[in-house]
Amino acid sequence: MIDIDGRIRDLAQHAYDNAPAIRQLMDEAAVSPADVNGAADLAKIPVLSKDALVEIHQANPPFGGFLTIDPYDLPRIYISPGPIYDPQPPPQDPEAQLAPFKYIGVGHGDRVLNTFMYHLTPAGILLDEAIRACGATVIPTGPGNTELQLMMMTALGATGFVGQPSYLMTLLDKAAEMGMGAGAVPLKKALFSAEPYTPSQRERFEGEYGMKTSSAYGTADLGFIGYTRDGAAGFCIMPGVYLQICDPETGVPLPAGETGEIVATTLNKAYPLIRFGTGDLGALSPQSQCEGQQLLGLFGRSGDAVKVRGMFLHPNQLQYALMQFPAIKGLQVVITRPDNRDVVTVNVELHDGASAAGVGEKLGALAQQAVRLRIDEVNFVEAGVIEPGARKIVDQRDWY
Repeated sequence: MIDIDGRIRDLAQHAYDNAPAIRQLMDEAAVSPADVNGAADLAKIPVLSKDALVEIHQANPPFGGFLTIDPYDLPRIYISPGPIYDPQPPPQDPEAQLAPFKYIGVGHGDRVLNTFMYHLTPAGILLDEAIRACGATVIPTGPGNTELQLMMMTALGATGFVGQPSYLMTLLDKAAEMGMGAGAVPLKKALFSAEPYTPSQRERFEGEYGMKTSSAYGTADLGFIGYTRDGAAGFCIMPGVYLQICDPETGVPLPAGETGEIVATTLNKAYPLIRFGTGDLGALSPQSQCEGQQLLGLFGRSGDAVKVRGMFLHPNQLQYALMQFPAIKGLQVVITRPDNRDVVTVNVELHDGASAAGVGEKLGALAQQAVRLRIDEVNFVEAGVIEPGARKIVDQRDWY
């Protein structure tokens, strides 16, 4: 049984002594390490929002004063929107991080297609490490190249898949087009992340193809937070993270069963994030069906950021785009999801007399560079189509 109160007490003292950013946050709240004797006392510390984390990092680059180890001991450094330079600290409990992979049965003798990106974002390499730690062999394909992936899957007898569920749907659709029935697909286990895993997808993967599957919830700042298991609604929370569900306005913890912002405290002392507000909405189960905490589900976002193809798109990034294009008076991103694929359309209103020449191409290039997001279509709209005060990001996706 994990002594969560003891771990949080030790974390608060260690972070206060070694992480200047945590010391400042606690001092500003008039909280000393002696005031944090366990999980119930975390509420004395204010919630740290993503926007505040960005500001702290920018004021004290490159790691914001959160890192408590020698930076030369870091295995890797990533970048996430903000920008934030995310240090990858050594795992506090390497074996515990393998739980989602072991749940679906990844082990010696498996060959696993890893379709997550290996550059800039942490998903590809971190999952690669976990797969190998389970004793399996990685096929590091990254995203895209569907026909090549199918060739590798069949030629090498790949038994596992990690990536987005929509991409596995794409692979299986292509396989069906090529005359490959379920019996010809060697995949037997799959771990998903970065987007919702829908009941219709699960029915296809587990029912038609007989796979063992799980979906992991995580963020670039925190890594994996939890994963799905049969018999437990939502996500079983990883032992290296402690969750609270809080009022998005006040940060006050809410009772189990009530919906609020998911606020996470990492128990890794090398890069402690205490009371980090993820911006996601969720609820904790009053009676956990997991060994630790149980998150009943993800119920949207408390702010305006939206996750598209595994990457968060923030309204302030659109404001940055406006600053780069004097010809643009207003823009709005509309996200739809036909055929299990996110489609990003940008509606653009130009200032009177401004030329549209080259704007679409430059806007697409900026989005790819700054947000790592591909724009599918740019529409130039008449004045008034984008109403004053309208949401900058409109999510029209249906998840079924």
